[in-house]
Amino acid sequence: MGKRKRLLWLAVLLMGAAVWAGCETEADPVRHEAVSTRNVIMNRDGSTLYVANIDVPTITVVNAKTRKVVKEIPVCKDPATLALSPDESKLAVACTGADRVDVIDVEEGEVEQQLKVKGEPYGVLFSPDGNRLYVSAYRADQVDVVDTDTWQITKQIPVSDGPRAMALTADGGKLYTVHYLSGKISVIDTRSEQARKVVALSPSPDKSDRKKSQGVPNTLEAITISPDGKRAWVAHLLTNIDTPIKFDETIFPAISVLDLTRDEEIPDERKELFEEINVKDTNNVTMIVSNPSDIVFHPDGKKVYVLMGGSEDLVVFDLDRGGNATSILRRVPGDNPRGLAISRDGARLYVHNAMSLDMAFIDTNAADPYSGPSVNGSNLRLVKKDSLSPVVRQGKRLFFSANSDEYAADITKDNWMSCASCHANGETNGLTMMTPKGPRNTPSNVLAMETGRFLWDGSRDDFEDYILTVQGEMGGMLKYDPGKPLPPKVKEMYRALAEYLKTIPVPKNPDIPDNVEQTAEWKRGKEIFEGKGRCIQCHAGRNFTDSAMAVDANGKLTVFTLSHLYDVGTKNPLDRGNPGDPRAGMKNPRPPYLFDVPTLRGVFATPPYLHDGSAQTIRDVLVTRNGQGKHGNVSGLSEADLRALTLYLESLD
Repeated sequence: MGKRKRLLWLAVLLMGAAVWAGCETEADPVRHEAVSTRNVIMNRDGSTLYVANIDVPTITVVNAKTRKVVKEIPVCKDPATLALSPDESKLAVACTGADRVDVIDVEEGEVEQQLKVKGEPYGVLFSPDGNRLYVSAYRADQVDVVDTDTWQITKQIPVSDGPRAMALTADGGKLYTVHYLSGKISVIDTRSEQARKVVALSPSPDKSDRKKSQGVPNTLEAITISPDGKRAWVAHLLTNIDTPIKFDETIFPAISVLDLTRDEEIPDERKELFEEINVKDTNNVTMIVSNPSDIVFHPDGKKVYVLMGGSEDLVVFDLDRGGNATSILRRVPGDNPRGLAISRDGARLYVHNAMSLDMAFIDTNAADPYSGPSVNGSNLRLVKKDSLSPVVRQGKRLFFSANSDEYAADITKDNWMSCASCHANGETNGLTMMTPKGPRNTPSNVLAMETGRFLWDGSRDDFEDYILTVQGEMGGMLKYDPGKPLPPKVKEMYRALAEYLKTIPVPKNPDIPDNVEQTAEWKRGKEIFEGKGRCIQCHAGRNFTDSAMAVDANGKLTVFTLSHLYDVGTKNPLDRGNPGDPRAGMKNPRPPYLFDVPTLRGVFATPPYLHDGSAQTIRDVLVTRNGQGKHGNVSGLSEADLRALTLYLESLD
């Protein structure tokens, strides 16, 4: 071969190598930034937004420049969060209501893979190279690892209870997952695929001023890693459980900060109301914000934007000016802002409003250190049709709202708290709160409208009776006399709330196999429940409670009787009787030792148990807190029998 031919051949080889390298780079790009689970995300060049519509089984694709909907893609039920693969060809969507992750081909705009994931998958994140997809399975207490070549689960990493939001470091080496109700964060080593550490967020120290003694961390909604990778901010609530419930002394917003070099909390950097969150209004009064829902950093790392889903505000923290909140955009347009994305230049924020099903556009005005964000234009409707009926949507809006100015009657005072502040995601916060009646375990709203009377002492029989909770604990609707008929506009609000509660599904235990009813152990547990254990005497019928049998001579549910209330030997020394309430003309007194029968459907998901939360497990209910034998006859049961009975109870849905 001559020199000229050799040079020509070498040039061809080099061109081929370059083409191959270019194809390889294009086909297998690597992401170089940290990511977090979100319900609204932006692609790399900032041209396109993807939104998980939460209640509506669709993903909306938005052109960020024209502010128009490009496409609405059908997906599985209750899409919670989504993630874009590093090459931006795939969009993964976690659907809590379907126990499924859908994978969308971005170019085609349709679902190409459906992955079955037990335990209500909530968070999804791709590894930096796109070879793995991480999925947090909320009810299953694990993080699943999916091989994106085969779309099969290759590893199930056990973690603490209730993993939801996640964040992955830029190099993909560490995956953080928050535990929704327990105030903990697991640190997963992605190379060994093991949880190597659990960080427990610290309680707010007790102080004489109850507004500064803010309680225990819970309801962890979001975690976001700073651009330099050294910090992670976690949005959550603080709940005072050792003082009587009062709207301005019980529930507080907070943002905790983790040092990611040591994987430890930095307590001195926590952002709390009246301290680091202390922006004054025109009357020099601290602006109350509530229910933090999402966090994004400005690309230069100098400012942090935190959505307050309850009060419907946007709070700006300036890290160049001490790290405290410096401004608040009051009332983001829309209802229940739940998701946040920021443009690549940091000039614009995109807010996903979960209840009004639209997107708000906010200018950050970050170039001016003394200017706060401002609304830019009108909202964009994201869906063609709401999956919820108008009355259910109205009820859900009310349930998640702490906006004191928006509705016909204020459901909370001064934007402090929403129903969801205690009943997280419509269910329970897993805490035992102090009340005038004594310690009370926050009940789940699952089946609340189908299981008879309300409250642990069964002292309410009408959902409108909850005006007593709104007035006494949330500080709202104080101008109405609870002993008199409520105005039509207020009655309509309670009707809408009740209709929403009817839609909350009974959780399904992912640890129970589909064929459990055919096993000898389950059959033995059912036999004990209905026979020797005598459980069915109170936990009867389809909903496993006899509360609905407390009726008057006309067959109507009533609070004017102590029937179907029971002394099960669990009275707490702090329990106090109830002299009655004005809704019932003070004719429904309750002694401190009689309790209503809760449903057992979905009971696996509602620890702790009993009215005072004194039983951490079902076994504790049956044995540890049943010393008098009044709560089922278990005295002669063997360990095998107790396991069988527990299995049966945990299978009820």
